[in-house]
Amino acid sequence: MNINHYTYRVTWSGEDNEHVGLCAEFPSLSWLAPTPEKALSGIRRVVADAVADMEASGEPVPEALAEKKFSGRFMVRIPSSVHRALATEAAEQGLSINRLVSAKLTA
Repeated sequence: MNINHYTYRVTWSGEDNEHVGLCAEFPSLSWLAPTPEKALSGIRRVVADAVADMEASGEPVPEALAEKKFSGRFMVRIPSSVHRALATEAAEQGLSINRLVSAKLTA
């Protein structure tokens, strides 16, 4: 597993008064540091250690989001009243519900 393919993010934590490094594929891990660069470096080390531990114990290692194949389909359950409102709006705009919802999600 190449840890460079994971999805990293650095954000400011007002509560901690430091930058926090995060990894989407390992949501339970984080690293606090005084600078964004140190937060990123720290979370990358923590992820590398976690991956090494998982591999050593035979645990499955999360696949990097960047390496996953996505079909472009997912199912969402919504209340029937919302479904009806979307169907009405789509019909009024001459669109399919899929087109309408896709446009709303990307807006």
